[in-house]
Amino acid sequence: MHSIGLLVYPNFQALGLAVLTVFEYANLMSETPAYEFTLVSERGGLTTCSQGFSVHTEKLRARTYDTLIVTGDNECRLPPQSLLDFLATAPEQSRRVTSVCTGAFVLAAAGLLEGRRATTHWYHAQAFRQQYPDVRLEEDRIFIVDGPIWTSAGMSAGVDLALAIVEKDLGSEIARSVARKLVVYQRRGGGQSQFSALLELDAKSDRVQLALNFVKENLAGDLSVEALAEAARLSPRQFSRVFREETGQSPAKAVERLRVEAARLMMETTRHPIEVIARETGFGDRERMRQAFLRAFGQPPQAIQRLSLPPEMTV
Repeated sequence: MHSIGLLVYPNFQALGLAVLTVFEYANLMSETPAYEFTLVSERGGLTTCSQGFSVHTEKLRARTYDTLIVTGDNECRLPPQSLLDFLATAPEQSRRVTSVCTGAFVLAAAGLLEGRRATTHWYHAQAFRQQYPDVRLEEDRIFIVDGPIWTSAGMSAGVDLALAIVEKDLGSEIARSVARKLVVYQRRGGGQSQFSALLELDAKSDRVQLALNFVKENLAGDLSVEALAEAARLSPRQFSRVFREETGQSPAKAVERLRVEAARLMMETTRHPIEVIARETGFGDRERMRQAFLRAFGQPPQAIQRLSLPPEMTV
């Protein structure tokens, strides 16, 4: 039986409670219950969340939790020093110490992230870097595992982290069953970006938006500057200038990012071989797609595919 402790403190964000549902459903999907989970706080009793209602918690106990999860709050406020002192020694007692969203600030304040890779919500990344320069923050990640320390991005990414824990403990089939039960088609891999490429491009004019829509609808087709300029009803020279001014990127770079995003989504939601995905998303061949994935994610397509499909389905 794996013991899970979800640690909250006053003004915590209630969405972080969702991670316990992952372990609840894992018990339902297993032949025998695999997890014992408890909502805990430093002193126990009622703890009030940022929305104003209170939840009952048990007192944080000294005996080992297999996995201790620290949730976050909206303002990155820290709990009392006495709780930070407890967390400083948590890795000696627990196999995994993890955080959800701004809970990374708590782990960092307890000294658990120094010299380690970690992530947190992108909105608070700059403040995190200023306060904890010795942490190797990677804000453009859903979750990161560095030894016994696991950190996740936003609150919903805590569900991805919890699914990854279930996969590690119980196997990929149980994790996929839990994801389906939660109406999460597939869990997202830790290397996935927190951002949507299309949202980041944020076109300000109708003409550039026309070009981006054209890209999205014709990923496997001709997406040269000339083709995009024609869709935007501008000359190639005008289009290149306006596109860079509005998005901060060249048309070629934007096309690659949109193709990479579409390819990654196909990997996580279909069983198509890499060659088919490369062709369908306009890369043409797997080597061109591999180079684009290395630039975008620092890992090849096969690594992302392995996170989403059972080993016998990967190519």
